[in-house]
Amino acid sequence: MFLELLRRRNPTFLATIASLHSTGQLPPNCYAIDSDAVGRNATAFVAECSRLGLTPFAMTKQIGRNPDISRVLVESGISHAVAVDLQCAVAAAAGGLGIGHLGHLVQIPRHEAAIAASLNPLYWTVFNETKAFEAGASALANGRVQDVLLRVVAPGDQFYVGHEGGFAIDNVEAEADQIDSIPGVRVAGVTTFPATLFDRATGTARATHNRATLIHARDRLIASGRSGLQVNAPGTTSVSILSDLAEAGATQVEPGHGLTGTTPLHAVHDLVEEPAIAYVSEVSHLHNGRAYVFGGGLYVDPVLGGVPTSALIVAPGVDPADIEPVAVEMPAAEAIDYYAAIPLPEGSKVAVGDTVIFGFRAQVFVTRALTAAISGISRGMPHVEGVWAADGSAPLTPSTSSETKWTQA
Repeated sequence: MFLELLRRRNPTFLATIASLHSTGQLPPNCYAIDSDAVGRNATAFVAECSRLGLTPFAMTKQIGRNPDISRVLVESGISHAVAVDLQCAVAAAAGGLGIGHLGHLVQIPRHEAAIAASLNPLYWTVFNETKAFEAGASALANGRVQDVLLRVVAPGDQFYVGHEGGFAIDNVEAEADQIDSIPGVRVAGVTTFPATLFDRATGTARATHNRATLIHARDRLIASGRSGLQVNAPGTTSVSILSDLAEAGATQVEPGHGLTGTTPLHAVHDLVEEPAIAYVSEVSHLHNGRAYVFGGGLYVDPVLGGVPTSALIVAPGVDPADIEPVAVEMPAAEAIDYYAAIPLPEGSKVAVGDTVIFGFRAQVFVTRALTAAISGISRGMPHVEGVWAADGSAPLTPSTSSETKWTQA
């Protein structure tokens, strides 16, 4: 879905990927990331957030918590991350980002609260009193009081299946008072997800009922005597919606796909963020008129529905701009994605080892893929900063052996 966007707005990135793969500097089953473009995207976020009084926390799960990109984000002014779960927080911290927010999409397990507290998160979301007790006890053991956000819910709110839970808004004042009575925690604000969703019918971002719930909860807490409350409002976050969020009362935003130009909005509009990520594979073998390409990272985020997937098959020395995309037979959702198959026209000259480039909305952390940040593309001096596993750890480095291009570090 994003391949044409890449071809149109970042063709040099695609040409760089093809060249680096053909020379063995990029392995297959690898998400290549244009770190220069991510830096420009992050800078645009920071500038607009500064203008509007918003605090951005970077979501890095979808890029495999790549530590080289984490460094670029810090250099661009986004110093803290939001973590989808504890493992995400640990990886983000190891990559050089502070932890701005954890515990929201996935609560912290009971016996891992001490690990979470040791990361000194700025904000920690809790869904109930038990989780608040665990956060408070661990924070006190770490010599601090933890600011917590309450996930608030109301009839009419919508959640992805399995994301449900939180404090009922009709009793939010009493719930906040109860949480404040727990040693080691202080109620600092409220959160929900998603506060914004892509509307396929109009091709725009729309406020969800959850966002109204969020603001209603804040207003009720202010009316009860509280002040300085944080309003954390993630979902479909691009620079284009920041003013709307600020006007609604948000104080914290959490760009993820916005940093790589792959929100659903980017699929239908040219926004300020540039497309900056592509999946790199390689032809493994040919069989019965199909090219089979290495998988492992072929999870396409279904946020836009069943959009057909296409790819570029690029022979060494060929410019991807001169290649037309071909349809891909993706592995079934219930199958392990060892390979994807590409039907070939009769007489095709595709060869084993050719580069294959995909452009789709990634969620690297749920795959077996690698990631690699490529710097210097905008200066004509591309450099692979490193190759990392899908959880942001276990870097792979080039081997000096001519027989083994990649070895475990």
